[in-house]
Amino acid sequence: MVWAGISLRGHTDLHVFYGRTLTGVRYRDEILDPYVRPYAGAIDNDFILMDDNARPHRAVVVEGYLEGHGLERMEWPAKSPDLNPIEHLWDYLGKQVDALSPPPRSLDELEQGLLSVWPSLLISVSCNLIDIMES
Repeated sequence: MVWAGISLRGHTDLHVFYGRTLTGVRYRDEILDPYVRPYAGAIDNDFILMDDNARPHRAVVVEGYLEGHGLERMEWPAKSPDLNPIEHLWDYLGKQVDALSPPPRSLDELEQGLLSVWPSLLISVSCNLIDIMES
């Protein structure tokens, strides 16, 4: 599984999960603390977290972490991935990786492709997707 965050000001690093199932504790320890909280600090008062309402994102340990660190979460309908700009970004990213020569043929090659394409993602791509969702 892969995770990343986007905003009108840029994006976080890409994180690849290995092995175990994502839990609330794992989400807090591997995503919120090392990626989201520092990114939110850089964005300052404009930061609002948008997730996809997955069970680990709504775990009590996650709710406590967000509240304890003053991180605001956007409220939006469950099961509506079409409203989340990052879902459209995954499609864009997939096309970029598919265009690599040669295209990835294994999970390791896919991971390397994602990690090589992600840093070159233009802020304008994220901004366009976010702007479309806002209108």
